[in-house]
Amino acid sequence: MTSQWRTRTGRITVLSGAGISTDSGIPDFRGPRGVWTKDPIAELLSTYQSYVSDAGLRERSWLARRDNPAWEAVPNAAHNALADLERAGRAVTIITQNIDRLHQRAGSSPDRVIEIHGNMFDVVCIGCDYRATMAATLARVAAGEPDPPCPDCGGILKAATVMFGQQMDRCTISAAVLAAETSEIFLAIGTSLQVEPAASMCALAVRSGADLVIVNAEPTPYDVMATEIIREPIGTAVPRLVAEILAA
Repeated sequence: MTSQWRTRTGRITVLSGAGISTDSGIPDFRGPRGVWTKDPIAELLSTYQSYVSDAGLRERSWLARRDNPAWEAVPNAAHNALADLERAGRAVTIITQNIDRLHQRAGSSPDRVIEIHGNMFDVVCIGCDYRATMAATLARVAAGEPDPPCPDCGGILKAATVMFGQQMDRCTISAAVLAAETSEIFLAIGTSLQVEPAASMCALAVRSGADLVIVNAEPTPYDVMATEIIREPIGTAVPRLVAEILAA
């Protein structure tokens, strides 16, 4: 029976996507009301080559960062449930595609959250080692610098996120692979599983003996590998699953 995976006592790895944060007021990207679904041009804001080559696009990106709903968002029931799972003593690692840090704010240990796509709260220069906070850089935008250059080398600044077409951090990927391969339960929550290499973590986990449980409103390319597929809303499904795991 599919319910037997709940009784496994080993490591739990979670892959979380944009869908886990929609209840916190942060829209997803590819869903029916997603940011890119409603405005396909908005996807260019996350494309590295377009960002680097187009100053006008960078100016729009800084305004989008300023207006990102994640600044005001708070963790929802799903984030809180996963933090509760860790607090209950289970070995939990979260691989998140999100940049909103809601897992950490819910209480998940920062060293157990792997931000595979970076975060929106730091700023980096593409030409040197300069780093700053997003808040400080947005203050420069507000003061009249629509596309603030790096104060050290004059280069292009960007959020500390991994854009489409940008190389991912090898250490981060290695940590995610290790988490997937050492898990007994692999929960994919709120992700379309269309973006690699994050999505391939599902296959790595299954090949290593894990049960794959997918919680997502729409079908995914990895449904055929899943032990169980759950279509109910994430805000109710994840707390229920956590309660069932702890009661098993």
